[in-house]
Amino acid sequence: MKKLDSLHQPPFNTCLVGVVKGALDYFDCNVSAAAAFGGSGHAFLVNIHEQLCPSGPYCWKYEEFYPLVRSLGLEMAELGFCHNGSTPAERMAMEQKVRECLDQGQPCAVGNMDNQLIYGYDDNKFLMAQPWDTCCETTPPSLTFGTWKEFGEEIHAVFWTFRKMPAKDESSIIRDSLHYALDLFRNPEKHSFENYATGLAAYDNWARAVEAGHGSSHGSWWNAMVWSECRAMAGAWFEELATKYGNISSQAHKLSEMYKDISAKLEKVSNKEMDPGEKVRIVREIKTMEQEAINNIEKLLMVFDR
Repeated sequence: MKKLDSLHQPPFNTCLVGVVKGALDYFDCNVSAAAAFGGSGHAFLVNIHEQLCPSGPYCWKYEEFYPLVRSLGLEMAELGFCHNGSTPAERMAMEQKVRECLDQGQPCAVGNMDNQLIYGYDDNKFLMAQPWDTCCETTPPSLTFGTWKEFGEEIHAVFWTFRKMPAKDESSIIRDSLHYALDLFRNPEKHSFENYATGLAAYDNWARAVEAGHGSSHGSWWNAMVWSECRAMAGAWFEELATKYGNISSQAHKLSEMYKDISAKLEKVSNKEMDPGEKVRIVREIKTMEQEAINNIEKLLMVFDR
């Protein structure tokens, strides 16, 4: 048996940031939860499928996310991808890669129906972190070698490994993250796949999906829960920055309040029983609030781009 005993995954709804924060903590990186969300740029992401599929928090383009995580002091490298059609030999090869990384003291993770840290293995299976106390079928405690039976019939699994790297200076982390936030809203097509949308277009997808009868779905609830958490963490990050940098304190505090308000609105629309017309109205209100927040981020960036 091999176990990384100090590797744990915090109970974030945004499990991708949960695996990042868990790996940062494992390597004793001094990065707060808010800074993990903010510095990685994930605090500003919103991605909505045109039918409010619960896959919104997972199905977007990660290419520009990885360098931001690297700036925090953590290399997040893809080991590969397996799906229902992968051969037994391909699965065995993937299992061997993960075991080799764990043997070297490198945390690993898998993203299938959700994202989980892999903290060890025994003769028969990988041992996987469960972010929530309650049992959830999308985050099984183990993955049996060969069969991967815990993933059932839906296998579309990406595997990662993590290594500690030198972090960038905080000013660079802030600047790069805020530029990413702007790009998510200014150039959303760069960050989303077909039938999904990031940035302001995400709220258009959301409103249309509610009007089409998807407002009481599991996907509507889950998207609201994840993106609400992201905006709450954006608010907390800007509050941290307001206390650390006197030259941006006023601007950062204002952004903190903006994102806390957006988070509260998103949490409100998680209610499956809400009247669809009211839900559409609030979603459109959030879109306007997001635009105002992005405009203020653009102003704040002038300080860091000098």
